[in-house]
Amino acid sequence: MTHRRHQRASVSICATKDTHMGFSTKAIHAAIEPDPTTGSIMTPIHLTSTYVQEELGKNKGYEYARVSNPTRTVLERQIAALEGGKEGLAFGSGMAAITTLFATLKSGDHVILSRNVYGGTYRLGKLVLSNFGIDCQFVDTTDLDNIRKAIKPKTAMVFVETPTNPTMEITDLSGVAKICKQKKLLSVVDNTFATPYLQNPLSLGIDLVLHSATKYLNGHSDMLGGLIVANDPKVIEQLRFLQKSLGGIMSPFEAWMCLRGIKTLSVRMDRHNRNAIQVASFLSKNTKVKKVNFPGLVSHPQHRLAKKQMKEFGGMISFDLGSLDKAKAFLKRVKLCALAESLGGVETLISHPATMTHASIPREERNRIGVTDGLVRISVGIEDVEDILDDLRNALRGI
Repeated sequence: MTHRRHQRASVSICATKDTHMGFSTKAIHAAIEPDPTTGSIMTPIHLTSTYVQEELGKNKGYEYARVSNPTRTVLERQIAALEGGKEGLAFGSGMAAITTLFATLKSGDHVILSRNVYGGTYRLGKLVLSNFGIDCQFVDTTDLDNIRKAIKPKTAMVFVETPTNPTMEITDLSGVAKICKQKKLLSVVDNTFATPYLQNPLSLGIDLVLHSATKYLNGHSDMLGGLIVANDPKVIEQLRFLQKSLGGIMSPFEAWMCLRGIKTLSVRMDRHNRNAIQVASFLSKNTKVKKVNFPGLVSHPQHRLAKKQMKEFGGMISFDLGSLDKAKAFLKRVKLCALAESLGGVETLISHPATMTHASIPREERNRIGVTDGLVRISVGIEDVEDILDDLRNALRGI
């Protein structure tokens, strides 16, 4: 697998420095070196499809851009440093990362997934992977016994989202890791909502962490990307081979955008969290709101667990208004909160999961897992919180 050797040759990194940095310092400096040619403090964008070789078998560390690119290399090393893993891999979207991950499976394999996952993950599992003989079973992973009971002779992987999208359920990651190690299963966590600033699954024993870099890591609603971080050399080699073979890679420009966004991750997440706590408190006291899902509220069923395995609670909230008509009336009146898919940007984004992000899940199944027609999801931005609250107050008056 020569492409792995070539990739490592390109960027000089002080591993000791990376290990002992604080998170905010890491987000700015880990894997980042001044450009050796110009001294540029920002990582250059290497827009090239191929690399000139000095002679047969001799190059400067790169051969072809689908295999590796210097800008992408820096991002891959940086996310590995932030998650505390050995290597990272960057893809063209979060779904490209998940698809590559599932390509490690073979026909007949069984996968256990959290019942609340991103709608695209559900769609891939139920409508695509089933065509290749891969059995995806969605269970309530907040109860570890459900995972134990779901394990079959051909179970190969446990895939967990925590907090879940969009009902904010929390799963015990140390417990999942223990079960998977006992049964020799690959454990995977989608860490998109929490980010490595708030939660580090690898440190709790999880094998693989993935992110939609489109969301909080980039943080500015202006790029698409996916990331995977792993520790096991065999798993890394397999993922590198699939990344090269399937070709769902991140472009150099997108990698540069994500590197820029990560520099402010910690300060943004602190603000997202502070604003979300106030928004969740406001919503929980409003009589027009039937239920609020936010792990920072003491009323959340897994509040203690979230407090134990997360640094803070993040910026994602969902709340139930009771019906589709009420959700429509509410969403029609919001002005500051942008009605749009996606999340994790500096601006507050609001959506209706049942008809937007999770529309591919059958209605009966949506209702069973709490994604009701009255459920609204809000990605609380970093605006002045009073402006967000004023917008929500005005919208609630229309119900």
